[in-house]
Amino acid sequence: MRTLAGLVALAALGFGAERWRIQYFHDEDESTLTLADFSFPTRSRGMAAGFLTEKRRERPAALVTSDGGEHWALIHPPQIALSLFFLNETLGWMVTGDGLWKTEDFGSNWKRQNSPADCLRVWFRDANRGWAVGLRKSIHETSDGGRTWTRVAAGDAPKANLEFTAYSWISFANEREGLIAGWSSPPRRSDRQRLPEWMDPEEAQGRREWPKLAILLDTRDGGAQWKPSVTSMFGRVTRIRLAPDGRGLGVVEFSDAFEWPSEVFRLDWRTGKSARVFRRKDRAVTDAALLPDGRAYLAAIEPQGLEIRLPVPGKLKLLRSDDFVQWQEMEVDYRAYGRRAMLAAADAAHIWVATDAGMILKLAAE
Repeated sequence: MRTLAGLVALAALGFGAERWRIQYFHDEDESTLTLADFSFPTRSRGMAAGFLTEKRRERPAALVTSDGGEHWALIHPPQIALSLFFLNETLGWMVTGDGLWKTEDFGSNWKRQNSPADCLRVWFRDANRGWAVGLRKSIHETSDGGRTWTRVAAGDAPKANLEFTAYSWISFANEREGLIAGWSSPPRRSDRQRLPEWMDPEEAQGRREWPKLAILLDTRDGGAQWKPSVTSMFGRVTRIRLAPDGRGLGVVEFSDAFEWPSEVFRLDWRTGKSARVFRRKDRAVTDAALLPDGRAYLAAIEPQGLEIRLPVPGKLKLLRSDDFVQWQEMEVDYRAYGRRAMLAAADAAHIWVATDAGMILKLAAE
């Protein structure tokens, strides 16, 4: 049962004005903080991980809070994080380019774990049962907390080139039902001779984005079996958010020369049906949040250049919808910017967003 304080907070968020306020801003003349992933397993504990660049040298870095973001401490994990997963406010895993690390005290100490090759992301149902997904059709499972891993045969089933097929996202709606998303995109011969799109805009404007193979695997029995499906589509599925009642949101991102930077789809993951609910040429969506009370949020970056999007940071934009039809743009501090943004929601009343440029904001009721 929700507490009275929680109901008051929900009422304020549902009917009052909302504003995203900066909680942390890395504004140092001689260093930059780049964030790769962001997690709030509870309303008080949060972590954003990436790397710190000082004098052209990179070293692992992470921001941690134990009071809901009122104060942040900069720590230095053993390696640069690619992704994070926290089961609760103490137990979590960090995927790096060189393996997998586990913490039992929310980042104060890390212990190296056995890791499947090519791992990009992990998801744990409890302290023992988990899955790892990554490059080269890599899907592995563990039943002992990551000490040993077994390859999941269903990941190899789709008829796609091993070298150019990756699973980059895994998410569960509850203990039994979950999805893994990935793609296969063999390079075209002509791609090897091309300059980046922003360096040769005339050529890029005439370039078509080619369809890719989108691969989804779903489970209805807690990961004992996975059923793969493959379809041809433009873009890559980069985020999937699931709710226990069957609702879901999927973010599809496109190459810089495509007409749209991204699209967002509403998913009925129990029936497999989907419908596009958002796309704008001036909003590059990189993440979504789906809350139990029906609200949905999108985190986007305003592209620099609409015909050819330049590889430079843009303004952070946040949008909200109560019905997946009307999306309301929200007030965001003008200093918030980045190339990508990541959402984290501990519950319906505690929501945060981080940008890869070292900024963290929290949703507050006015």
